[in-house]
Amino acid sequence: MDLHGCFSFWFGFGFLLFCGFNRVTFGDQDGFLSLSCGGTMSFVDSSNISWQSDSSYVSTGNTTTVDFIEGASSSSVSVRFFPDSQRRKCYRLPVKNVSSLVLVRTQFVYRNYDGHGKPPAFSVSLGTAITTTVNLTSLDPWTEEFIWPVNKDILPLCLQSIPKGGFPVISSLEVRPLPHWSLQEVAWKISRISCLGNVIESIVVTQMAPCSTLWIRMIVYGTAMKIIPPLHLSAGFNNQLSFNLSSLQESPPSTVLQTARVLARKDVLTYNFPLDVLGDYYMVLYFAGILPVSPSFDVLINGDVMQSNYTVKSSELSALYFTRKGIKNLNITLKNVSFYPQVNAIEVYEIVDIPVESSSTTVSALQVIQQSTGLDLGWQDDPCSPTPWDHIGCEGSLVTSLELSDINLRSINPTFGDLLDLKTLDLHNTSLAGEIQSLGSLQELEKLNLSFNELTSFGSDLENLISLQILDLQNNSLNGIVPDSLGELKDLHLLNLENNKLQGTLPESLNRESLDVRTSGNLCLSFSISSCNDVPNNPSIETPQVTVFTKKKHNGPNLVPIILGAVGGVILALFVISLAVFLYTRKNRTEVTYTARAGAEMRNWNAARVFSYKEIKAATNNFKEVIGRGSFGSVYLGKLPDGKLVAVKVRFDKTQLGADSFINEVYLLSQIRHQNLVSLEGFCQESKQQILVYEYLPGGSLADNLYGASSKNVTLSWVRRLKIAVDAAKGLDYLHNGSSPRIIHRDVKCSNILLDMEMNAKVCDFGLSKQVTQADATHVTTVVKGTAGYLDPEYYSTQQLTEKSDVYSFGVVLLELICGREPLSHSGTPDSFNLVLWAKPYLQAGAFEIVDESLKGTFDVESMRKAALVASRSVERDASQRPTIAVVLAELKEAYSIQLSHLASTGHVS
Repeated sequence: MDLHGCFSFWFGFGFLLFCGFNRVTFGDQDGFLSLSCGGTMSFVDSSNISWQSDSSYVSTGNTTTVDFIEGASSSSVSVRFFPDSQRRKCYRLPVKNVSSLVLVRTQFVYRNYDGHGKPPAFSVSLGTAITTTVNLTSLDPWTEEFIWPVNKDILPLCLQSIPKGGFPVISSLEVRPLPHWSLQEVAWKISRISCLGNVIESIVVTQMAPCSTLWIRMIVYGTAMKIIPPLHLSAGFNNQLSFNLSSLQESPPSTVLQTARVLARKDVLTYNFPLDVLGDYYMVLYFAGILPVSPSFDVLINGDVMQSNYTVKSSELSALYFTRKGIKNLNITLKNVSFYPQVNAIEVYEIVDIPVESSSTTVSALQVIQQSTGLDLGWQDDPCSPTPWDHIGCEGSLVTSLELSDINLRSINPTFGDLLDLKTLDLHNTSLAGEIQSLGSLQELEKLNLSFNELTSFGSDLENLISLQILDLQNNSLNGIVPDSLGELKDLHLLNLENNKLQGTLPESLNRESLDVRTSGNLCLSFSISSCNDVPNNPSIETPQVTVFTKKKHNGPNLVPIILGAVGGVILALFVISLAVFLYTRKNRTEVTYTARAGAEMRNWNAARVFSYKEIKAATNNFKEVIGRGSFGSVYLGKLPDGKLVAVKVRFDKTQLGADSFINEVYLLSQIRHQNLVSLEGFCQESKQQILVYEYLPGGSLADNLYGASSKNVTLSWVRRLKIAVDAAKGLDYLHNGSSPRIIHRDVKCSNILLDMEMNAKVCDFGLSKQVTQADATHVTTVVKGTAGYLDPEYYSTQQLTEKSDVYSFGVVLLELICGREPLSHSGTPDSFNLVLWAKPYLQAGAFEIVDESLKGTFDVESMRKAALVASRSVERDASQRPTIAVVLAELKEAYSIQLSHLASTGHVS
């Protein structure tokens, strides 16, 4: 069959590519890749195509050769086969700096290379899409050809075993860059279909469309098919006829429109398409009035009338569009009304769901986790599509399950916190030790298994896992008491604490019918401490010893033991009461003495006053107005007798420090005096309370002004945002370079930057701060603390805290100021969930389309560029590549100055 006579093709040049290519021309062009799969040597074939071994592009598989007989000639070809494994076997094809479309041609050969006589079947994928299933039982060799859009440097082509399908095998693989044409976002699959017993050449086109679907287009034009004896009419008598294409969704070339199929002397023109799969299909029928008459006819799809009395008007162009769902056979019939049925072109699209890629945040986090295990888990390309990675479970493109049991992790990598969609996390028997941490951002997590490790502390992250249903902590080394916060997890229905070192009374909030709490194997753990019979209730109080003398003979009732017992009971009661009074009096005396001593010390520091608990209650109107909450406790608005407003920070019992530690913290805070740092007014430590009193800033936090209720009333302009950034950087610069000893804040974030009435910024909350006591020290080794989204990844992995850790967190704040969104978010596309990973590439490239919409058209480009670059440098993963806070401050001052000049030149005010 003459291919040029088989079908008209929209892209005339592209058609030559599929009809065997101009091989001499293609053989030497840049970007062309011809791989001999399983081959060991490079060679040039008879068509002047250069072939090379595939070993540089695939990391697995065995090789062999097979005899290949075609016609009268025979040859030996190499093949690569992949012994049975559930992992993908992927070629990573380099497509960097090539055109936006490439042609990929693959050939699969079995020819009984293994002597078993069992041809395999397996799936083939490109990118995230499974494109075909190869079955070498029905055809050997098997060739597939695709035209695919390129949007990355590497295009993975993968083979995947299917159950009982045998080993995937491939013989050759070719990549050809294609020239520019109008349909850029298109992927084509070349295939052959059969109509009424005749083999008809056709093209199946895969095109990106909305809603993450692909259209597979089977184009069959007027000259393409011989279904029943029709009249092939050419517009030769009027070949200058042209049409206005503006009325159509598609724009077929004139060569297509100037041919038609007209059924002469019969009333019905029928096309049958035996479709490959049951599915939903979309059809387009093109009609061009190349006849001097205007035929009318009914259009039927699978016997149903879709359009009645449709008329093709002379010299006009029109089209009909139809959708049919759940069909496997397609019959398009044109039934005559007047004159004869006519059609110029037919397109049939199969709607195929194609999975979107997983977010770059997720992929990056998983690759870091793989690296931390020291193992090759086979995690490459997309974790969910076309098939999930080992140890991974997905829902669509979201990674919802991760199981890494029996792998030596030692600690929970901070990047676990970036897997925001996790519902199941299984890390049992992974050598975890220390505190449970880095999981606080996983608010979708339902099942957490950390059993059979060496964990010693609950940490504070568990209370944030609001969706948790199952928590398995058995066989660890957890000690102390069970925190009250676990009872606040309302969906929790199984809590396994067996075989730990816990003791004490379980929180009453865990004592509910819907929750199964397992506690065996601990020192003493129950809802009632009195049930622990093997542990004295109060071992510090010894029972008095009473000696009873008895007579050898006694004829009547013996009253002596009874009397002595009564006397002993009275003595015991008096002893316990006396001891309790003594301890209470001593405690109060110690408390008063200690508070007085602390007050004296505070006055010696020239710091603010020492408040009594009574004064605190009066100032806060009995703790009436809450203005903030955190993991430490609550902050209340207070008013001192002189009318000064203060912020009163009251610690929860579980966050309170030892007395000496608390005084040391107060001492540290008392020494910090800077215009851009929130100052300490005083403190209170009595009645089992640890309270810090700070100056009150009425402007709220930066977070409030960016995202909260304040942001709805006033939008922060770019110049105001820069001023806030400069102020905050000044405060941090003082901590790092102006105080002695140096101080690392350790929890820089938008909610810890407060604003006064004039929108001047001050950094607050030094509760996690660390002093660097040695002048030449480069870091402080400490347990990791901080807030998800702001936490320095290098600090987390090494537990070595440096000033650069504050710089990273402040860099995240700068990204928030630029983009107007929070560090971790489920809004938008998956790629934008993590602010750092999403924004950094744009800002480094000077692409400001991600800048906060409210700032568009108001900022000076150079000002934005300076701020964006210093923000990008501040969040480098390698701390040595980050600037110091002093450099950040200098860059921000320049950006601020440029923006002020811009406003002055344009006559605007901030």
